Amino acid sequence: MSNFLQVTPFMHVTDLEKAIVFFTDILGFKVPFRADNYAYIHRETVGFRLLEQTCAEEGAPPGNRRYSYYIDVRDVDGLYAELKAKLDTLPEKDVYGPVDQPYGQRELLVLAPDGNLIAFGQAIKK
Repeated sequence: MSNFLQVTPFMHVTDLEKAIVFFTDILGFKVPFRADNYAYIHRETVGFRLLEQTCAEEGAPPGNRRYSYYIDVRDVDGLYAELKAKLDTLPEKDVYGPVDQPYGQRELLVLAPDGNLIAFGQAIKK
């Protein structure tokens, strides 16, 4: 029996409410827990722990795309079709793909409001 369930990284955000709206309204996540400057969001087997960062000295630097989160999916085109209407409400340069990458992945990239890059990808079948 395996013991590991999932990885749920902390994502530092400057505006927790804005991040929650992005993940729930645009990407379809749910919020099973929220308290003060923290929220746990979840969709299927993927979770994030959102932590509002009010001081620049706390944790990761915000909004510089240095932090990316890669979510492996079974059908990136199906996910894109599901989310397209909501993704179309984002700035044009905040969504890229789906596109085949030279390293064998088909990917959809979405820039979150705080500059964190959310990548959805699936292996290209050979």
